Amino acid sequence: MYTDVIHAEPLENFCVFVELQDGRKGLFDTKPYLGWNAYRALRDPVYFRSLRVEHGVLCWPQEEDIAPETLEDELQALP
Repeated sequence: MYTDVIHAEPLENFCVFVELQDGRKGLFDTKPYLGWNAYRALRDPVYFRSLRVEHGVLCWPQEEDIAPETLEDELQALP
């Protein structure tokens, strides 16, 4: 079972600060996904900043989302 996102903040360079329900905090880099058709809209910095948390998942208005297992597997510890 994956833990829910409780807070997310879009940052520069297409990264997202994420806080999980279990207390972990880290960075998620979306750049590896920006070449995929499903995430093409995220290349626009204004649209990228329209990020929201919905039902514990990172989402954008045109139904792009990051699967919880992907987020947890790729979450980078804060420096």
